[in-house]
Amino acid sequence: MQKTAATTLADSPLAQWNGPLGLPSFSAFDDAAFAPAFDAALAAHTAEIAAIADNREEPTIENTLAALELAGDALSRVAAIFWCRAGAHTNETIQALERAISPRMARHFSAIVMNAALFARLDRLYQERDTLKLDAETARVLEKTWKRFVRGGAKLGENDKARLATINEELAGLGARFGQNVLADESGWAHLLDESDLDGLSEALKSAMAEAAGSRGHPGRYAATLSRSIVEPFLASSQRRDLREKVFTAFTRRGENGGETDNAETVARTLQLRAEKARLLGYDTYAALKLDDTMAKTPDAVQALLQPVWHKAREKAAEDEKELARLAAGEGHNHAIAPWDWRYYAEKRRAERFAFDEGALKPYLALENIIAAAFDVAGRLFGLTFEEQKGVAAWHEDVRVFTVRNADGSTRGVFLADYFNRPSKRSGAWMSALQSGYKLGEGQTPIIYNVMNFAKPPKGRPALLSVDEARTLFHEFGHALHGLLTEVTWPSISGTSVSRDFVELPSQLYEHWFTVPQVLRKFAVHHETGEPMPTELLDKMLAARTFDAGFATVEFTASALVDMAFHSAGEAPGDPLAFEAATLAALDMPDAIVMRHRTPHFLHVFAGDGYSAGYYSYMWSEVLDADAFRAFEEAGDPFDKATAEKLRRHIYSAGGSADPEDLYKAFRGRLPTPEAMMEKKGLA
Repeated sequence: MQKTAATTLADSPLAQWNGPLGLPSFSAFDDAAFAPAFDAALAAHTAEIAAIADNREEPTIENTLAALELAGDALSRVAAIFWCRAGAHTNETIQALERAISPRMARHFSAIVMNAALFARLDRLYQERDTLKLDAETARVLEKTWKRFVRGGAKLGENDKARLATINEELAGLGARFGQNVLADESGWAHLLDESDLDGLSEALKSAMAEAAGSRGHPGRYAATLSRSIVEPFLASSQRRDLREKVFTAFTRRGENGGETDNAETVARTLQLRAEKARLLGYDTYAALKLDDTMAKTPDAVQALLQPVWHKAREKAAEDEKELARLAAGEGHNHAIAPWDWRYYAEKRRAERFAFDEGALKPYLALENIIAAAFDVAGRLFGLTFEEQKGVAAWHEDVRVFTVRNADGSTRGVFLADYFNRPSKRSGAWMSALQSGYKLGEGQTPIIYNVMNFAKPPKGRPALLSVDEARTLFHEFGHALHGLLTEVTWPSISGTSVSRDFVELPSQLYEHWFTVPQVLRKFAVHHETGEPMPTELLDKMLAARTFDAGFATVEFTASALVDMAFHSAGEAPGDPLAFEAATLAALDMPDAIVMRHRTPHFLHVFAGDGYSAGYYSYMWSEVLDADAFRAFEEAGDPFDKATAEKLRRHIYSAGGSADPEDLYKAFRGRLPTPEAMMEKKGLA
């Protein structure tokens, strides 16, 4: 006898989380369990939606909006574990299901927002909202839900609904394929080296490359891989220009190598479908559609931010390039500075200007100490404590599990951290949730995780981070705090469920505390001696914070401008790589610098819809975070209690409970201007 969906879900450890701390029991299922669990969970959610839509009672907040918010719990649980695995520890079985389930999920959710009976109930509540005496949070959730349905096609005719559902389904499949292609190019490339090839490399980098070679079956050798945690220090220190060029070329050509993993056609089709989707929904461009529900609101507002920064950054980079050429000529190299030369000569210039190089800092930036620093700051600002729970299994043996408690000892949530690079993990760093925190119904506490890609050291050796990697840890932990500290009632506005150009504020703001001198003096200690970073070196590190700002800003802003150009075009370009080249040429992109994320591997924009027409949001949020940290500077204390309490209440705990502008003004009293951001970047 075939099991019913309900019976299957009742038996499924993917839907019933019975592990320690409210976690899934990761040892209780294998990869084969995901497909039937998705089948059952999708069927259960469909039935729940039908019950809401077909309810003969008059629509109320409870029987319609709240019921909709709480529906699909089993699907949320199965999907949360699956997407975690798909990003952090994938394999052929997971990838095959990802290619199948992505379009299926898109069609499932399209059917929900296009359900005429369900939308009629929501529309009735929305039209009568002024008479319902709703609290501010509930009113906002109702408005956002109604608008989400409209942007999802609820008001379209039947033919257009069908076409939009087909577009969404195909886009989901394209996004899954794009990300898998990039991962294949990354994990499939490694250049093996011998000791004689390592001139200039630090012992920490050599150790990481030895570990990478050993894990690939080549003990005694060294592997240059396409993990950013190896690529960037290699480019900054290898004295072999031919090897720098080889590694750089492989890194920047991910997704552009021909064959099955080439992303050119995937990008072209994605852009074509996005443009068609925008037109179906009544927008001139896809950028206009995506920006309609953001702080920026319009492409013109984004350009007004990016263009002045671009011009200043390009001017600064041009000045810096002359200095790099001088250093190269001093070594007898009269060639133009190429992209694979920039980091190498920039490190020499840093040493010349500040009398230290990046490698001198690493012994003082052990991963364990940076984790402790991030936790300590959270304790001082928000009263949180983190207690590691040894022996609690997660999706990989490297994952660490922490119980999070409030100042009064009560449980706040669970935090998981997966720090090291491996071939089964996509590149980059991110935060997500196995479970969001909210109060509706029975409520639930948040289970939040961070994923990084730091180079794994040999067993028994500490992982030593670069300054950028330490900032990345603080950045993603800032996102984690946004999820952990949430105090909202409604699930759909919990934690990081805010507009894309506001979501980076808590993360980028948290980076500031990494370089607070009292934090560095306590936690930037030598991994062998325990001695604090010498004051002279600390001062040099802080003085060099804006070093090479032109390069970093050109890298980022070029990516943001190309993203906006792709999605602001009336007609999608047939050849995206030619369009990228033409856009950069029109911007007068320096020959010595490339986009931080070139189109064929621009995961933010093409491995899903998250940051499409939205990569600018990092800079938009940077305007906010630079001004927000000034509130602490004006208070004369980076841990000022009154300012920290306002920050917690209006930013970290508020989720999407109010308009982002209102939340920011509640914290700061006004909206910021870009000056603080330009000053922070060293471009003022």
